[in-house]
Amino acid sequence: MNPGSGSEQPRNPVDADTTMRIIFAGTPDFAAMALAGLISHGADVIAVYSQPDRRAGRGKKLKPGPVKLLAEEHNIDVYQPERFDEQAIREWRSHEADLAVVAAYGLLLPPDVLDAPRLGCVNIHASLLPRWRGAAPINRAIEAGDRETGITLMQMDEGLDTGAMLAKATVPVTETTTAAELHDTLAALGARLLVENLAALERRELKPVPQSEDGTTYARKLSKAESPVNWTLDAADIARRIRAFVPWPVATSVHQETVLKLWDASHSEDPVNAPPGTVVSADRNGIEVAAGRGVVSLQRLQRPGAKPVDVRDFLNGYPIKPGERFDTPQDGS
Repeated sequence: MNPGSGSEQPRNPVDADTTMRIIFAGTPDFAAMALAGLISHGADVIAVYSQPDRRAGRGKKLKPGPVKLLAEEHNIDVYQPERFDEQAIREWRSHEADLAVVAAYGLLLPPDVLDAPRLGCVNIHASLLPRWRGAAPINRAIEAGDRETGITLMQMDEGLDTGAMLAKATVPVTETTTAAELHDTLAALGARLLVENLAALERRELKPVPQSEDGTTYARKLSKAESPVNWTLDAADIARRIRAFVPWPVATSVHQETVLKLWDASHSEDPVNAPPGTVVSADRNGIEVAAGRGVVSLQRLQRPGAKPVDVRDFLNGYPIKPGERFDTPQDGS
């Protein structure tokens, strides 16, 4: 446990429409938005669980996650078990919580943990279940070309995102949406959906709807090995993958032995008489690259040692000419 720093502040809700004692479990920015929503609402968050600090940066110093930092700012005790062994389970149960809220936590909750709060554990999941269960629902929705996605408030069970659905909210996905933009939209939406339903959760007014197995898809974890662009694919597929991999792992391609990172792209279905990977044109409007079918227009790029910039600024410092080629990196870099 890492107690919150500073003087202890009152735990009692001030203006909330609930008196529930709530455990919050989460780690990254997505989860921090939900915790901030609970705090702003005046909810009684009695404990926060977050992944152990990880080493990051050139110095490989231990770095706390956004949820831990926010909890400490508000004097909420933080617990960071590596796993839920017997001691961690006893500690969780000792809080005598009414409800646990889980968002992008990253640890498996065993049955004794799930069953401990009076009202169980509720998860904020970034997809419209049963589509995109799993680790990377935001990215896979963009990659697959989904026209909409959203947030599902779900009653957790022992399965992987298989619990009954309690509430949903939907947002559109456009042909310009990046995963970073969608992440921020869904984080805010998840926080709002949770707060709007707190009182109903306490009164057990939300009817659990079992998930259908029809339409179930699995959003596998992202991998650095997916970064290299295969220019023989359709332009629409390539552009979606580029937008889906922002801010990580970021799509890559090789131009004259230099590995470039590709941060944004659009596409057209216009036919082009050039082998895949060939630069068709390059100007302030975009670097047009032939695909297996259609053309990809690169809009934001990054060269080694530099920051990502829009195509106009990129070409000012790194000229690219028609007829040159983009190739696929062989090592996933």
